[in-house]
Amino acid sequence: EVGLDKFHHTFFEMLGNWSFADFSKKEIIMWSWELLTDVWELDKNRLWVTVYKDDDEALDLWTECTDINSDRVLKFDDKDNFWEMGNVGPCGPCSEIHYYTGDDLSKQKADGVNKLDEYRELWNLVFIEYNRIEDSSLEKLSMTHVDTGMGLERILATLNGLDDHYKTDLFLPIVNKVEEISDVSYSEDSGMAHRVIADHIRMVSFSLADGIMPSNEGRGYVVRRVLRRAARFGRVLDIEGTFLHHLVEPLCDILGDAYSELSDKKEHIEKVVKSEEVSFGKTLDRGLNLINEIIDSQKDKIISGEDVFKLYDTYGFPLD
Repeated sequence: EVGLDKFHHTFFEMLGNWSFADFSKKEIIMWSWELLTDVWELDKNRLWVTVYKDDDEALDLWTECTDINSDRVLKFDDKDNFWEMGNVGPCGPCSEIHYYTGDDLSKQKADGVNKLDEYRELWNLVFIEYNRIEDSSLEKLSMTHVDTGMGLERILATLNGLDDHYKTDLFLPIVNKVEEISDVSYSEDSGMAHRVIADHIRMVSFSLADGIMPSNEGRGYVVRRVLRRAARFGRVLDIEGTFLHHLVEPLCDILGDAYSELSDKKEHIEKVVKSEEVSFGKTLDRGLNLINEIIDSQKDKIISGEDVFKLYDTYGFPLD
């Protein structure tokens, strides 16, 4: 579904810090608030905080150790504010910091947090206090830890007053190249294809730089599917032939200094991407034509399971 909105990605950079008993809840709550409001000077009247429903300690620390309005600290249940890596293992309650991106501050409301797109989660403070064991029960850890995660793309957009990640320096040169190739301008309302392509070429390029090759199984299949989805959206922009490999250069211009493996393997990435494009392109247009024929022939616009399997088996089209 990446591309439907302006702030989700298949690949993003997570900024984090960890404590193994060096500091705990109180310190990370105070420091995170200090960074956001004193150092980066985000508007306190746009920030909201969530805590786990049973974590009264975190609730008290937010209201006693920071100057946030107590009405802006909200309790949520396991789905939103209890972090687990899997069915077993270290876990614990978390506290999330959200930012309201709307134009009218007076329209903010507590029941919009965790529900409406205008409220963006910026930072997740996880308090590792328990161990989930196989019978699903929790046992208290003898030593607690802190694990935080903040999306670079989200905080960058927020600090620049943008609600669209694809207008930040991390994406805009790639989007501009797509505009140049397709002769179709990017807009927030009709720019899904641009967003899909810009996001996916980044994910694919990093995967290739890390040695993952497109294949029909495992992680290689994920890379192949993402690459093919990007190629398919090129057709939405009426781009004929291969084009994704031309986007590797602007990507390297953006991130090559920070991630030298991108620049070092630029030619390899371009070669593999183009090869995959050529291979998939042979069936893409025929498959898209078939899809259109099938849709046009159906009064209710429903594609049968048999046709879906044929598209997958013969043309390599994944279900989505």
